[in-house]
Amino acid sequence: MEAKGGYWGKILRVNLTTGEIKVEPLPEEFPRKYLGGVGFGTRLLYDEVPAKVDPLGPENKMIITPGLFVATGIGTGSKTAFNFKSPLTGGYGRAMAGAKMGEELKKAGYDVLIIEGKSEEPVLLVIEDDDVKLVPAKEYWGLTTGEARKKAKEEYPGFATAFIGPAGENLSLISIIDTDERQAARGGPGAVLGSKKLKGILVKGTKKVPIAEPEKLRELIKKWALVFKDHPATKADMEYGSGEFLDWMNRERGTFPTRNWQMGFFKKAYEKAKEEGREHIGLDPYFWAPKYRAGRRPCPLCNKPCSQYVKVESEKWGTFMVDGPEYETLYSFGGVLELDDFETVAYLNYLADELGLDTISAGVTIAWAMEAYERGLLTKEEADGLELTFGNGEAAVEALKKMAYREGNLGKLLADGVKRASERLGRGSEKFALHVKGMEPPAYDVRGIKGMALAFAANVRGADHLTSGAYGTELVGKWWKFEGVDRTKGENKGFEIAFHENLMAIYDATGTCKFSRHMYFLEGFPDLVEAVTGMNIGEAELMVIGERIMNIARAFNVREGFTRKDDTLPYRIMWEPIPEGPSKGLHVPPWELDRMLDEYYQARGWSRDGIPTKAKLMALDLPDIADDIGAGI
Repeated sequence: MEAKGGYWGKILRVNLTTGEIKVEPLPEEFPRKYLGGVGFGTRLLYDEVPAKVDPLGPENKMIITPGLFVATGIGTGSKTAFNFKSPLTGGYGRAMAGAKMGEELKKAGYDVLIIEGKSEEPVLLVIEDDDVKLVPAKEYWGLTTGEARKKAKEEYPGFATAFIGPAGENLSLISIIDTDERQAARGGPGAVLGSKKLKGILVKGTKKVPIAEPEKLRELIKKWALVFKDHPATKADMEYGSGEFLDWMNRERGTFPTRNWQMGFFKKAYEKAKEEGREHIGLDPYFWAPKYRAGRRPCPLCNKPCSQYVKVESEKWGTFMVDGPEYETLYSFGGVLELDDFETVAYLNYLADELGLDTISAGVTIAWAMEAYERGLLTKEEADGLELTFGNGEAAVEALKKMAYREGNLGKLLADGVKRASERLGRGSEKFALHVKGMEPPAYDVRGIKGMALAFAANVRGADHLTSGAYGTELVGKWWKFEGVDRTKGENKGFEIAFHENLMAIYDATGTCKFSRHMYFLEGFPDLVEAVTGMNIGEAELMVIGERIMNIARAFNVREGFTRKDDTLPYRIMWEPIPEGPSKGLHVPPWELDRMLDEYYQARGWSRDGIPTKAKLMALDLPDIADDIGAGI
């Protein structure tokens, strides 16, 4: 494919086993069928990674695909997809980051970067426009992400970076890729690069992405900049970050998981604040953002930056700076550990980023260990002498370090997430191990958010809030075309979640931040896509593209052996109601989940076992996948 509006028509392929580097044409049909970003990545992952391969073996690939809007100037169009077979779940893996690296990759002249094979020795991949090379990285191996980034910026000034930390080197299944302090986190992408001995990727591009209608695009960028500027969500996000609604989630909804999901709101922290005469708890950005914020480190081309770059000068942890903590991290290193000390939560965030661990997975795994310890199922000796009790920030810090290095009994127990940890320990600890398909859940107590419970269960990559993005619709009760949504009832969730997933796939294909879904909705995309690419793709066709992407991702899992039995929820969510607070008594019993799954599969046109039908796949113009896995009607 030749370069044209929005696309270079080029795939850069790097084989770490042979050292071969080559440029291949992007298939002609890809732009219209898949747009870019996760669209390209999901299709290529299905085509190039055969079933049953070892996620940490040379046959797995890391396929990096910047969204269509990346490097075009479109507001919040910064997201790059990292696509891989997940070592954490054994299924479809995808991690998104507002990565400068993705922007530079587009400017270097590539739509896709495919990394395959496995190096014998640590290497860096260095891309500068048409000059692409692998260089030895022995001096980088063992460094934290921050140390590696600092060294690279000195040796390769002007390059964007993506590095793994010690956790990725030690093949932790919950390890991340850090892209200039933006993290591609979920599903274990760091372990994939670690298994390939690829410490990092450095990219610098000087080319201008081809645009079909430059003048039209300029006008649209101006128009949307004004929409963002005046939108109420922009002010809230910029002032307090993604955790802006933490207090509301606690007090109004009672759906902020605390103490390893034993509670739906942070009771201890609110009681303490009340005793001390404080209006806000320590985790609340209304308390810490004005006090600690030192600036902003927004994703590229973001005109509503939620970044809260904080400087902490702590007697306990010293002086450090970190971006965040975001809402999910305020939960995973705060509420779920029953830890309300902001400085300790921020330090855990900083440490996880430096060591290369997913904050969500790491926090939930430590919370499981704390509950096991308090129940007497994990002894102090087995915890390497740590007093692993809820609220013990010092113990959490030490546990996190051990996880990254697989150090001691505790490090080996926890390094691969909560599913493996509970299997290793046994002793009934599986009953309070929070995960779906092996992936730890984010900060939404879905016992009180029934649509999100379905979204967690059916999700192709495990417990994850962003594949559907339906938490806002559920919690507020309305969004865009949706009205009267009752989060406490399990009826009529199938169409809602399938529709949200298809729409959010468009955001991930274009690389648009989902925090702008209140501005662009769906209607904003056709004009922007046409200005960039010259293709006239209306709302209906865009939704078909989203549905196509979701079906390919599902097909990838089906080929790996996933069925309806894997679309389930943790024991605690199904059998233990929220004990108190605004959502008291709510849970998702198995019969209710079954009914929601029936509705969801029906809305998707899949079989009762959750397998896309041949008819549905043919209708989506995926005849080869229909032949591979399509179910009969």
